[in-house]
Amino acid sequence: MAGTSKTAPDRSQGERPDPATAMFVAHRNLLFTVAYEMLGSAADAEDVLQETWLRWAGVDLELVRDQRAYLVRITTRQALSRLRTLGRRKESYVGSWLPEPLLTAPDVAEDVELADSVSMAMMLVLETLAPTERAVFVLREVFDLSYDEIAEAVDKTPAAVRQIIHRARAHVSARRPRGVVSQTETRDALAAFQRAIETGEMQDLLDILAPDVVLLGDGGGIKQAVARPIVGSDKVARLLAVGFERVRAEMSVEPVQVNGSPALIYRLAGEVDTVLALRIDDGLITGLYAVRNPEKLSHMESETALRR
Repeated sequence: MAGTSKTAPDRSQGERPDPATAMFVAHRNLLFTVAYEMLGSAADAEDVLQETWLRWAGVDLELVRDQRAYLVRITTRQALSRLRTLGRRKESYVGSWLPEPLLTAPDVAEDVELADSVSMAMMLVLETLAPTERAVFVLREVFDLSYDEIAEAVDKTPAAVRQIIHRARAHVSARRPRGVVSQTETRDALAAFQRAIETGEMQDLLDILAPDVVLLGDGGGIKQAVARPIVGSDKVARLLAVGFERVRAEMSVEPVQVNGSPALIYRLAGEVDTVLALRIDDGLITGLYAVRNPEKLSHMESETALRR
């Protein structure tokens, strides 16, 4: 951060870290995950970690009873402040806004609750919560913090936190993905979708898309993308078939895990052009999330560690 000599510590540092640095590094992936789930932006989450470190570096550790909880509290407060700023920024965003996709390792998908919480579908549900509701929901439902710990993090009473989590749960329950899908089912659906795209067979596409499938695109005003949600298997299949027909010979595709869920990375001339994340229910694709904004594709070359 400009104007200071202190920067967030890196795991690659060779010297033996001091206790504050060691504690921060030990929980860095957890803190990043907290910030990312609240913000939907890896770049902003990294900025929050920088701010967290600057505050943590000045803390007297002997006065801190639970250092992990204290770090989560700092991160939450910084993320809440940034979340309110992001809300104003999104109001002027061109087209649909989608979370910044993260290339994730298989262990994220194996942690079913974590994978569900960072999936594109769930992140979009979290976007519909007010900032404090989002913070309370994430800290309680994903990271299992106590009501007292959450109350300190969001400057509310434990009683108020209980009321907020009750409202947030009801809100999320009405909008969240339908249920947990096995990894085998997701792999089969992804493979079938990939084959249909590569061959351009319209019927194969229709067979794997749910009748009420929704396609969202995020070009950020930089790359062409659908301006509003496209709903229905016929419309989505036709758009995909026509769109990929134009670039099929020049484009390479790679099946990956993005945010703990199945996805495809499409490259043109070796550069990431589109990340297409999928939501799968009952063996059919119910959601397609196409991120094309180049500013959101910087985390597609190496895996991001997410932890609870």
